Amino acid sequence: MNKFITAAIIQGAVFVGLTIFLVLGQITLMKPEVSRVIAAGGVGSWFTMGYIMYLVIGVIGVATSAVFYMYFERILQKPYNSISKVANILSWIHLLFMNIGTTIGMGMMMYVGYVGGGSMLPVSAGGKGLDAGQTHHILAPFVEPIGIAILLIAFGVIAGGIGFLLTYSKKLKVKEEYHHEDRQQHIL
Repeated sequence: MNKFITAAIIQGAVFVGLTIFLVLGQITLMKPEVSRVIAAGGVGSWFTMGYIMYLVIGVIGVATSAVFYMYFERILQKPYNSISKVANILSWIHLLFMNIGTTIGMGMMMYVGYVGGGSMLPVSAGGKGLDAGQTHHILAPFVEPIGIAILLIAFGVIAGGIGFLLTYSKKLKVKEEYHHEDRQQHIL
């Protein structure tokens, strides 16, 4: 659970840093400006989707996963490390693949959306004045790697789901003494 909260905090910090960079870059060094790329649509929508999905999967999705793990460990009192080694390994796969896939996949979408969208803008707006066919050559090398990164995310989430099912279905072996002491504490 803590590892997912830590990852969500890191992803959130990266997202805030990215947002600050984009806002300051918009004002100073990024030509064409991000707002022009987004407003032009088309290939620039890849940037927008990458940015939004980084927030949804990388920050909110990872934080939500932490809540699931907390539910299992604190509410159901089924800690992953004591229930099943397989479930614990699956939680690590969930964490790593979801975060790595999100960072790489959404990062590539933002990059290629900005570069491709910017290339289609007129030269007077800081672009290269390329048409859709010319811009396709910028996008094409990124399509499969982005798809692979999205499959990594899916694999991580599926691994986490299987771990949830394994953990939920297992009964925690607790000493009878614990139950007796626990009942006495509730009576007091």
